[in-house]
Amino acid sequence: MNDKLSEYTFDEIELGLTKQFQITITESMVDDFAKLSGDFSPIHVDEDYAPSMLLASFLSRLVGMYLPGKHALYFSQSLNFRSPCFIGDTITVFGIVIDKSQSTKILKIESKITNQDDKILLSGLGRVIVRDD
Repeated sequence: MNDKLSEYTFDEIELGLTKQFQITITESMVDDFAKLSGDFSPIHVDEDYAPSMLLASFLSRLVGMYLPGKHALYFSQSLNFRSPCFIGDTITVFGIVIDKSQSTKILKIESKITNQDDKILLSGLGRVIVRDD
């Protein structure tokens, strides 16, 4: 997937719409995330452990850039950390629209992040308001 900003309106979004992208986790990403978040806990920055909140931050990219993109306003996100991620892993960030409410303009997006071995690292359910203005 390219970095082109999606501009789906609420009415254009159908149940089952999916988006995904891949990225390789680097040591500099982990270091930069630690600097930005202020979290230098060894379990979060050591290459033998999992940078889990770094992974969760990619859900913001999924929603803000691709699903739905420009008109997204995050409402909530659940996170289940299921397996560790390591420096050098190539991850796939995936989202699918599983529900939409006409009255609230809220999408439910089931999300998951897997590694190069298709092992689920993170899963969750996001709720996103689609603002068409």
